[in-house]
Amino acid sequence: MAIKFYNLASAIQGTAAIGAMCSSWVSIASDAPVHPVNTSKWFHQTQLPNGDTWFNNEQQHYTNRITNAFISDGTLKIVAKKEPFADQGKTKQYTSARLNSKFAFKYGRIEVRTKLPAGSGTWPAIWTLGKNIKEAGAYWQTQSYGTALWPWCGEIDIMEHWGSRPNFVQSAMHTPSSFGDTVNKGGQNIATATTNFHVYAMHWSADSIAFSVDDKVHYRYQPSVKNVRTWPFDEEQYVVLNLALESTIHSTFKSAEMEIDYIRIFAPDAGPSDQPIWSDEFN
Repeated sequence: MAIKFYNLASAIQGTAAIGAMCSSWVSIASDAPVHPVNTSKWFHQTQLPNGDTWFNNEQQHYTNRITNAFISDGTLKIVAKKEPFADQGKTKQYTSARLNSKFAFKYGRIEVRTKLPAGSGTWPAIWTLGKNIKEAGAYWQTQSYGTALWPWCGEIDIMEHWGSRPNFVQSAMHTPSSFGDTVNKGGQNIATATTNFHVYAMHWSADSIAFSVDDKVHYRYQPSVKNVRTWPFDEEQYVVLNLALESTIHSTFKSAEMEIDYIRIFAPDAGPSDQPIWSDEFN
């Protein structure tokens, strides 16, 4: 999830504080039956990667509780809540969820239909990381695949939305040649990003990576020179879904919800009528 600030030599992350204050929040309530996330497809990443906090001065604990990630009415809800929560010897005042896919892929198209939370300080994201990332507590690290530090593993930010910039959605690339507050990014304004569902997509080939919302492309990454510094994207990547809270979160915040209708990954040569090679419809 952009923006990470790492020193390549020491892999020590810094912090970011983005956004303005906001005092209007929407409470979340539903009488529909709830079900846990499918653990054959998803891994709850909860371990603090440096033993103290998350990157970018995120304020929450990520948990594996059904109150922070659940399925109801045919959609996945990732819910950030204001509540004191102790874990790993640290007490934080907020909780949320961060999911790693147990599926990794190389090239193809990914589509995610989602409705975003509103409110300054909320930071939802749909993104991918190299399966080879060496990050404590990440799913593929627990499966002994971790060999490369960030950003050498490569990061593809399909969608990020900062509540301090309502309805602006951004896509970005993080590589050894451009990381942290990267210049390789693009976005567009979606007037109903927090009230309606939209399809956020990424098309990844050996030549380029393009990003769109409802089929409208807003950014394409296609470096003229492809090497280990500009293009660490010839290895498999896995999906990360999370809702972070920034340090600018307002004292009146109670909860926020990122709602996902489906996620579908298609083969590189898939046609309009082809079925995805992996998906979760959250039924």
